[in-house]
Amino acid sequence: MSAPDRPGSDGPAPDGLAAPIVLRDMTGADLPTVHRLERLLFPDDAWTEQMLREELAGQPRTRRYVIAESSGGEVVGYAGLASVGGQADVQTIGVAPGRRGAGIGAALLTELIDEAVRRGDEGLFLEVRVDNAPARRLYERFGFEQIGVRERYYQPADVDAAVMYRRLRERPPIGFTREES
Repeated sequence: MSAPDRPGSDGPAPDGLAAPIVLRDMTGADLPTVHRLERLLFPDDAWTEQMLREELAGQPRTRRYVIAESSGGEVVGYAGLASVGGQADVQTIGVAPGRRGAGIGAALLTELIDEAVRRGDEGLFLEVRVDNAPARRLYERFGFEQIGVRERYYQPADVDAAVMYRRLRERPPIGFTREES
């Protein structure tokens, strides 16, 4: 499955306009670069390259992983979605340092939401560190609401995770419905 090109921004271009980014499906060839970025962004609890490889193996059946790439071919972000049984989970979103605040995270999150909708998911869950205020603001801007806390979720830092949820569509009626004659 190929990702549609989605405009984003990877910082100011020489003329003062935002330079475009392209979102595309992550491939096995991207894993070393993504893993280096993962270790940089999440030093305490980074996924291993093998964990990323296993996640990628679920595409397109239950997973969707995308890369945000600058016009020069640099990987400036990545994101992943798991979708099973009508519910989806944001597995990860990472944006390179120095590229944050330029719309890349929003473009990645939009792609994950769009993918969950395409798959017919009812809702989308995620966990985010309670001390990550910029990420929480992004998720709230996209309609996510905190529904709980997972204590000491992020290890070894002993940081709680806010569990957030966004409804994507109404749940169909369960059971019998009465037909009018």
